[in-house]
Amino acid sequence: MSRKVVRASKFRHVFGQGVKADQCYDDIRISQMTWDSNFCSVNPKFVAMIVDASGGGAFLVLPLNKTGRIDMSQPTVCGHTGPVLDIEFCPHNDNIIASGSEDCSVMIWEIPEGGLVTPLKDPVVKLEGHSKRVGILSWHPTAHNVLMSAGCDNVVILWNVVCGEAMVRIDSVHPDLIYSACWNRDGSQILTSCKDKTIRVLDPRKGTVIAEKEKTHEGSRPVKAVFVSDGKILSTGFSRMSERQVALWDPKSFGEPLTLQELDTSSGVLLPFFDPDTGIVYLCGKGDSSIRYFEVTDEAPYVHYLSMYSSKESQKGMGYMPKRGLEVNKCEIARFYKLHERKCEPVVMTVPRKSDLFQDDLYPDTMGPEPSVEANEWFEGKEGQPILISLKEGFATTTKTKEFKVHKSLLKTTSAAMGHQHDNSGVRTWLHLPTCFDISVNRYCILDLAFSFAHFTRNLPSPSLSLFFSLSFCLSLSLSLSQEVHTLQKEVKTLKETVEELTKRVSELESKN
Repeated sequence: MSRKVVRASKFRHVFGQGVKADQCYDDIRISQMTWDSNFCSVNPKFVAMIVDASGGGAFLVLPLNKTGRIDMSQPTVCGHTGPVLDIEFCPHNDNIIASGSEDCSVMIWEIPEGGLVTPLKDPVVKLEGHSKRVGILSWHPTAHNVLMSAGCDNVVILWNVVCGEAMVRIDSVHPDLIYSACWNRDGSQILTSCKDKTIRVLDPRKGTVIAEKEKTHEGSRPVKAVFVSDGKILSTGFSRMSERQVALWDPKSFGEPLTLQELDTSSGVLLPFFDPDTGIVYLCGKGDSSIRYFEVTDEAPYVHYLSMYSSKESQKGMGYMPKRGLEVNKCEIARFYKLHERKCEPVVMTVPRKSDLFQDDLYPDTMGPEPSVEANEWFEGKEGQPILISLKEGFATTTKTKEFKVHKSLLKTTSAAMGHQHDNSGVRTWLHLPTCFDISVNRYCILDLAFSFAHFTRNLPSPSLSLFFSLSFCLSLSLSLSQEVHTLQKEVKTLKETVEELTKRVSELESKN
């Protein structure tokens, strides 16, 4: 007598749960645009949602703790002249967000700490290079300030955001509309899906095709694809009979899929979200009221169905929280921000555990916010592996957030020249001593600069050269401090004069009475 064996998995009992009503974001007019993007982006500080706006495009950025009913007068980011189609927060700076629009432009915005208090109309950088609307954005996972955009002109552009320059333009690969575009884990490859039913793996710097597979899904509806573990590719699409499908592919042998599963006959496009730490892929269908999740493993049938979260209301979009923003003490392995017609509802995915101790098997070291290479280095050919962090004590950043700087006077210079102006930690910057304080030194970061400079001078070949640089550095610091002191003295003097004038007026009024 044979007995059916249940596959062992620590994620078999993962369950999803919507938060209480007072923890949702209510009374938000979510965009009515018929575009198959997430419409939402989230990080440990903010949640951003594309909203309806008259006379152009706008999106709302709220601090995570600003829950409840959102006032109609809440300020928005409203610099686009056409509807916004996609938004994405920078993984290396939680205050930076990119937006793509029907006005053919990409804009980079800096959100102030605490959120917006007035409408934000002027972007930090405006990137113009597409001839049709821009519907896909994706930041490089390991290189600082590298952004990928894809438009309805069938062109993929890689930007060096700091100098506002299109460094790579891939315009001869895709014959039709691009449905999705994403990076692999270290940013060494790009994966795209196209209306010609082909998925392609591209070399991002050369813009050439490494591997491609035609007719991954027979249906005419949009195909979405993401990289999963070990360089494999998971795609979602439709069969010839309009049944929704999920497939797993190995780019090394693209002939037949490792697995192909039919799910249902709904018409909504499935948006895949892959968690490399747990090997779980979440499928969120636009217009659905459910989230399916599967575990991707090395054993057949490779994509194992786990469970499904269902609710009453359908979703118009979905945001996915990075792992460093989760509550590890509650065994939370994923958190989604589900967009309804008039609100945003967080949905928490939890692994039930009895122990209150940190669960090492659920939380391996994960990708942190620190980039491993700068933009100019990456475009010159340097690769960078993700810098991992531990979530054992609950993630708290130990490094200063990288300041987002734009050299507007150099927006059209070459990448190499840009490197000399932007690099604020290496030898090249310090060799420009007359202008070394173009990096906006303030009294709070002088100690950091002193340590960096001491490390540099220690390795100089000549003691006299080291002394020269040290004296120049100290002189520059003294000048900067004296300028700050002078400014503060002027402010104190102005305040003193104001107080004296007010005192005089009060005395005059009292004498009249």
